[in-house]
Amino acid sequence: MKKVIRSGSVILAIFLFLISCGRQSKQNNQQEAEPAVQIEKPVINTLTEEDQSAGWELLFDGKTTNKWRGYNNDSFPEKGWHIRNGNLAVEHSGAGEEGFGGDIITIDTFENFEFSLEFMVSKEGNSGILYRVVEKEGVPIWHNAPEYQILDDETYIEISEMDMNTHLTGDNYDLHSSMEKKLNPEGEWNHALIKINNNHVEHWLNGVKTVEYKIESPEWETLVEKSKFKDYPDYGRVKSGHIGLQDHGHLIMFRNIKIRKL
Repeated sequence: MKKVIRSGSVILAIFLFLISCGRQSKQNNQQEAEPAVQIEKPVINTLTEEDQSAGWELLFDGKTTNKWRGYNNDSFPEKGWHIRNGNLAVEHSGAGEEGFGGDIITIDTFENFEFSLEFMVSKEGNSGILYRVVEKEGVPIWHNAPEYQILDDETYIEISEMDMNTHLTGDNYDLHSSMEKKLNPEGEWNHALIKINNNHVEHWLNGVKTVEYKIESPEWETLVEKSKFKDYPDYGRVKSGHIGLQDHGHLIMFRNIKIRKL
């Protein structure tokens, strides 16, 4: 006997099938239009396999300060410096050049090297990276060590009554002004790189070379004689020294601090 299929049942089945296909198509379109977005956080204070192969050494792991100590001190400052969210921070004290916790230096000394870090300045922030540091009791760190200036350039250009030439970020403090510069404003991270090889020095800021000079060259000797360092005979002349970070009384944060010997 032949089966009899009612036309109403067939129409209903077709209708339900079309609805199901429509829903599936809509879901597929939504998946294509709204892909899952994964935001990767930057990995900080670590060395990649490539870094390790190239000979880089980490000087700050985001947790300890055991590769640093105070200038003219056997231990790390008990005040003025702290670790904040994996960053090495010097506090705002309002003490200006006198600082609060004091300047810090690497425990080890270095001769030919590439030194790299990232820094973030606060409003009116002022600090510096010093190299070829020699410790002398009662003598400020900057009397004998060249300095990669770190500054909130925009603010100081507006408020300073002095000539800021050679005193801005990336400069060789009081000697060489930046040739060109790409500086992120206060509150954003910047990358600093210092290269020293047989008295040849380079400053880099965010991938752009800002300064290039040679210690003890005739040009350098002339500039030193005209600078505030003319009365300090040890300025820059040692072949191997510590690397220092300056406490100038302003909030500055550092991270990804590393060095590679040349």
